[in-house]
Amino acid sequence: MENACKNLNQVVRSVRLLKIDGFSLTLSLSSEYRFTSRWNVDGYDLEVGIYPAANPLYPDGNKFVSVRLMFLSKARTECGVPVSLACQLVDRSGELEPFKEDSVSETFFAPHYFKELLLVNRKSIPSAYLRDDSLTLRCAITMLKELPVQTIPAEEVIAVPSTNLHQHLGELLESETGADVTFLVCDESFAAHKDILAARSPVFKAQFFGDMKEKCSQRVEVKDMEVAAFRAMLHFIYTDTVPELDQPLELVATLAQHLLAAADWYGLDRLKLICEMKLSGGITVDTAATTLALAEQHNCSKLKAKCVEFIVSTPAVLDDVLATEGYRHLEASCPSVLTELLKSVHGSKC
Repeated sequence: MENACKNLNQVVRSVRLLKIDGFSLTLSLSSEYRFTSRWNVDGYDLEVGIYPAANPLYPDGNKFVSVRLMFLSKARTECGVPVSLACQLVDRSGELEPFKEDSVSETFFAPHYFKELLLVNRKSIPSAYLRDDSLTLRCAITMLKELPVQTIPAEEVIAVPSTNLHQHLGELLESETGADVTFLVCDESFAAHKDILAARSPVFKAQFFGDMKEKCSQRVEVKDMEVAAFRAMLHFIYTDTVPELDQPLELVATLAQHLLAAADWYGLDRLKLICEMKLSGGITVDTAATTLALAEQHNCSKLKAKCVEFIVSTPAVLDDVLATEGYRHLEASCPSVLTELLKSVHGSKC
């Protein structure tokens, strides 16, 4: 029949009502403070975080209700997991229609990646949706369901396997077969291949095939770099992956900082962005000043903005950051950034 309809795919949807009591009291919270709700959709763990006093650094200083969808699992396929989050304000009594519906979507591949939704300016929320000083959000997560792959006889089609170039290059690095240069880092040696290094880094290209003194050298000493950072950088050059940064930020913050500096020095832009994203995801009082100095020194504008936003979020946070050793390092290494910080403090008070 011409009008017959066959579904080519399926979706999984989960809906919850998330309520924040004492909503007026949340205005004084830090812009980084969030209420969280854990979800499991089609076997994947996710987290919905509601920021009741988000500050997107708008000149008018208004605060917003913002929602963050964070993926906590690893995708089961290399195509990733397409997910959308839709949110709206609702009147639990049912007398009013939902207000201010908006949505975001993203394809997730690995844990701790997230997508943010700036939902509504607090000042624009009608009072009717704040009965008894409570705000209720209706959140719906929709996920494209993975369908079983139909079996096709081998004689009809030959499947092309996914690329495993990164795996072979990683094995080449590990085996040291054909290596023609050795790096000495803090008394530890690393064998590598000049051609691969030059193909990935403009600095290595100039070093080994330009007019620099290491052109004919088979042994290169690397100064001012930690062994762990160099090892991770070398692994990234060969495989385009940084498995060390899959761990929680509090365990790898120092490595991420050192790796960002190394990536900037060797012109590895993608690695630099990966480190910048990792550090942006968990700024604390102890790391804010040192991370701000790092961002200033290596021209990481987004990471710098995130640090400034956190430091000036509340007077208490500002005072705590000023008392850290990292702030003294910031004063000594990047005095120019202090002027920008003071301007942001003044702006947050207006």
